Amino acid sequence: MTPRDRERARRRRQTEQVAHVRPRSESRAHSPVMVLIVLVATLGVMAYAVFLLDPANRGDFLPYGLVIVAESVLVGQALLSMWTILSGGADPRDFAFHHTQDTLFDRDTIDRDGLTDQPHRWPMHVRGRRVVVDVFITVYGEELSKVAATVRAAVAMRGEHRTWVLDDGRSDEVQALAAQLGARYVRRLSSHGAKAGNINHALTLAKGDYYAVFDADFVPEPEFLFETVPFFADDTIAFVQTPQTYGNLHNLVSRGAGYMQTVFYKFIQPGRNRFNAAFCVGTNVIFRRSAIDDIGGMHTDSKSEDVWTSLMLHERGWKSVFIPMTLAVGDAPETIEGFTKQQLRWATGGFEILLTHFPFNPKHRLTMDQRLQYLVTASFYLTGIVPGLLLLVPPLEIFFDLRPMNLSIGAGEWVLFYLGFYLMQVVLAFYALGSFRYETLLLAAVSFPIYASALWNVLCGKEQAWHVTGANRGRTPSPFNFIVPQVLVFVFLALTSVVAVWRDTGNGQFTLATAWNITNTLVFAAFIVAAFREQARNRVADRQRGRVEPVRPAALLAQAPASPVRTTVVRPDTLEPQRAAIAGVAMQMQDGPRA
Repeated sequence: MTPRDRERARRRRQTEQVAHVRPRSESRAHSPVMVLIVLVATLGVMAYAVFLLDPANRGDFLPYGLVIVAESVLVGQALLSMWTILSGGADPRDFAFHHTQDTLFDRDTIDRDGLTDQPHRWPMHVRGRRVVVDVFITVYGEELSKVAATVRAAVAMRGEHRTWVLDDGRSDEVQALAAQLGARYVRRLSSHGAKAGNINHALTLAKGDYYAVFDADFVPEPEFLFETVPFFADDTIAFVQTPQTYGNLHNLVSRGAGYMQTVFYKFIQPGRNRFNAAFCVGTNVIFRRSAIDDIGGMHTDSKSEDVWTSLMLHERGWKSVFIPMTLAVGDAPETIEGFTKQQLRWATGGFEILLTHFPFNPKHRLTMDQRLQYLVTASFYLTGIVPGLLLLVPPLEIFFDLRPMNLSIGAGEWVLFYLGFYLMQVVLAFYALGSFRYETLLLAAVSFPIYASALWNVLCGKEQAWHVTGANRGRTPSPFNFIVPQVLVFVFLALTSVVAVWRDTGNGQFTLATAWNITNTLVFAAFIVAAFREQARNRVADRQRGRVEPVRPAALLAQAPASPVRTTVVRPDTLEPQRAAIAGVAMQMQDGPRA
């Protein structure tokens, strides 16, 4: 045995010993300011709850009932969120992680094989064993330029891996693009199971130890595998999730939608690590193949395959890790259509868990902490319906003189408790974001029809069609096609405000109900103005699109599109990329089993 062989054997033994060391948490506590804000916000929540539930403060039955139901949902979510935030702060990267990361790349092999300048071909080792990683990019009609950016970045990531383009859009342009960029291409004839079915089908072709998933509009960083694969030194880790970070926050919808997620990814998901309840969000994630095989593949019975797959894994005893490190940058929905369809899909998945797979059902093998965390996840979108209930309270007073609180309570006292609850939520968000984003509050206030529709769909068992955030085919539809309920609510609130001002003028007193209703009217007015602006932008874009010939990869011009096959797989390592694209080299394989 040569000295080099002995050194490799020593490293292998050392790695195997370290991997079995009990994980140790490296504390990275929240700042004192953060802890103080959370504690004060918690006190504000509790004080507001006591104030509302005091029988002496109770007003008329109907508006009081609406307020109690609405605020109970908000208070419950707020308290559990505060608890989760305070539970975070520990670094999931323990000693075993760092040791595995240090030995992930074998420098001797890299130098010997002349791979120094080809980091995407560097072999990776976990606990002394060479591992194979597949990278899946799911495509379904996204813009070709966005797909190209993602594929190019995925192919270039550090660490040996195979990049697969999973095209449920069945696009010849995407097929040629994949070949040109050195990625494998897979096309199904059927779209059964939507995104989850697409991944499950790819798993019948790819045989790696681990596989990463990226949406077509999320561009991975070169270090993605380097920062995630070492976690798999722990054989109980099923997946490692990283945040969704957005790079297109340039209009009201994208900023509001993007910043909505910031507190979740910065504080909530890290806190879930402590309870082994961090869940997959569908992209920027890497899975252990054997864990997914253990549950029969990605969950296909819901359009929110990510959280359902996480739940199935946790019930089987697998662990998950979330690392709050930006390792991919993508697009938030930029249009009202995109935002509506995204939120409808997410909310439907949450309500499905709440109504069909209730976390506290004793049949489900979860810890108490996991049950609580999944209950928060499943019931979160009830908070989106709350603004719709609260919108009814001022009109009940304006038209029927029904008040939610006792007349003996002064406006100042009510505002004090109200601000103690809501203002501290804004302060917490401000501290997390570094600024105040009115767009987030605006979208939260006007989106209740989306969440009510999602709840109704689940109650009725109505199937929801699959839509992709950012995908656009043909002429852009009007944003008003998706906000008819909001327009009707605006008209109702505007008329109610006119009646309220006329009534208060006659009474010589400006009431809190009038002020509240006018505020709600202005919020909906701002949203409708944003819709008009979006419609104007869409018309300009449609005119420009009509004057520009679509750009197609040059390889496609060499031949007419081939007839679709059951499964098309193009492997760039069988031919030169351009030759593969021009010749349309493919092999037919049978569809894999449906999970």
